[in-house]
Amino acid sequence: MTTPDRQSIPEHVAIIMDGNGRWANERGQSRTVGHRKGVESVRTIVRAAADAGVKYLTLFAFSSENWRRPEAEINDLFGLLKAFIRRDLAELHGQNVRIRVIGDRVALRSDILQLLLEAEETTKHNTALTLVIAFNYGSRDEIARAVASLARDVEIGLLKASAIDSQMIADRLDTAGMPDPDLIIRTSGEERLSNFLLWQAAYAELMFVPEYWPDFSRELFFAALERYAMRSRRFGGLSAAAVAMRS
Repeated sequence: MTTPDRQSIPEHVAIIMDGNGRWANERGQSRTVGHRKGVESVRTIVRAAADAGVKYLTLFAFSSENWRRPEAEINDLFGLLKAFIRRDLAELHGQNVRIRVIGDRVALRSDILQLLLEAEETTKHNTALTLVIAFNYGSRDEIARAVASLARDVEIGLLKASAIDSQMIADRLDTAGMPDPDLIIRTSGEERLSNFLLWQAAYAELMFVPEYWPDFSRELFFAALERYAMRSRRFGGLSAAAVAMRS
């Protein structure tokens, strides 16, 4: 499949990478095998996004709710993240990819936090694709932290409550300075956002695909971009065709 027309490429694509465990279970393998296979898909889709001209790619790597999983699985996920960064950081840096991490960092182990900070620092001046890793991320928690930050400023007199608007809240979110996602993809056939970018998804196009994340290929990613290009985005207004009919 050829690369889609760059004029129709979304600036920001976000992906809920779902289905690693079910992919493994259906093959009689451990969930760890599914997560490892999922890391291979990460590498594939990062390259595909860069080739397509996507400027921001956000991947939901570990949610704030994932702490409920068995400790062994959590440790496996952390180990895979560490292995990914150690193995791929130099290549991503060489490809001018910037890494940015969103999510609550307070509860993270020091070794994981240090590795994420190193990845951000090493790549902070890169200007091609920005790879956003949502790690220990939950949208409600993110919004609550943003509102609490504004409340503290009101409390000490730096800000009037009446002055707070939606842009101020957006500027305190983990994604401050980034464009909202144009397209959110969820793999595995599930059709929900699962506490992912709830504020930022206000006008995002949503796409739910049946394939599990380990099976989500470059071709499927490009097919999703082509489907996105066929949608009419009105942001609460009228389409160009409707405006023409009214004039």
